[in-house]
Amino acid sequence: MTASSRGGCDSQVVMSDEAEGLNYASSGVDIDLEGASVASLVGALSRSVRVPGTPGAPVDLPGGFGGLIEFGDNLLALATDGVGSKLQIASMMNHWSGVGIDCMAMNVNDLLCVGAEPIAFVDYIAVPKPDPDQHAAIGASLAEACRIARVTLAGGETASLPGIVTELDLSGTALGWLPKGMAITGANISDGDVMIGLPASGIHSNGFSLVRKVVELSGCAYTDPAPFATEFAGREIVRMKDGGVTLGEVLLNPTRIYVDPVTDLIDACRAGSGPCPADALHGICHVTGGGLSNLLRLHDSLGWHIDNPMPSLPEFDWVQTTGGITDREMARTFNLGMGMVLVVDSEHANAVCDWVATRLEGTQIVGSVCNHGHKVTHVNPEIVFEHY
Repeated sequence: MTASSRGGCDSQVVMSDEAEGLNYASSGVDIDLEGASVASLVGALSRSVRVPGTPGAPVDLPGGFGGLIEFGDNLLALATDGVGSKLQIASMMNHWSGVGIDCMAMNVNDLLCVGAEPIAFVDYIAVPKPDPDQHAAIGASLAEACRIARVTLAGGETASLPGIVTELDLSGTALGWLPKGMAITGANISDGDVMIGLPASGIHSNGFSLVRKVVELSGCAYTDPAPFATEFAGREIVRMKDGGVTLGEVLLNPTRIYVDPVTDLIDACRAGSGPCPADALHGICHVTGGGLSNLLRLHDSLGWHIDNPMPSLPEFDWVQTTGGITDREMARTFNLGMGMVLVVDSEHANAVCDWVATRLEGTQIVGSVCNHGHKVTHVNPEIVFEHY
């Protein structure tokens, strides 16, 4: 029997021998191999045919959270991503209300990391066979995502691909803009800068190959009551129906879209009415696949130390305990409750943290930039990353 059809989920799961030492690679996703493959792809690409100074010419940007191109007195920013294997749980539960928000979040949150305001979005849905009810539910989710992200849904594509795809896949591309010369690139990050953590709403949209493996081994059904406490300050679970919160509902909780408060913070600082000058915002990191190692994308030589980590969400604790997963592997695969990091000049860090916290409960200072080599360190000595 599959995990989705089995019942009797027990909050005191006894880890099986098969679950001993689970990691992302053993569940089918090798982050290091993916990184090497992306590097190979990028290395094979030719340079842009657009001449510097003309619309569409590329703008160098470290980190890779979004691509920048010239457009007159402004810059345009682009990001593309998908929901990933979280969709398989949505399909098992026929619960599509959050997947459009996931797709939007994975894209617009990356645009925020370069200082861009998201303005438009296009989606791509690939299915083995069209399903009007399923598409209506996804459309409603995308409409809600546009409202939260404050963007226009400018178009999209639905492809029926029997023989190529076996389940629905959803991805998209977001467009943003910013004034020329105002990009947040990480170049101004310096020793002593402060990291401000913004809370996640759940697992977001990374690590689900490992999550699904843990659920399979646990004996839980996605429709069973969650085998852990689900209440957590500052977040709500999107429900399918009344009654106890199910495991599947927690795992499918939509990725938080950080346009509010991050766009408002950037705009206020640029206008001179924010908690700090615009040039005190040195970097922004979206904590996605790769977990805390994403911080290494912001600067090519400085390091990061987290001495006040955000509290882990209960679903992460359950996944780790049930799967026998190491602390390092958890921090390499998941956001662990921190979905985004702002890197701010130390002089203004408290003011920025207080400003954001009034809009997003749970925001806190989590650590600092340090000159101890290009690595991420943590109050937990097992968590060290020296490459993304």
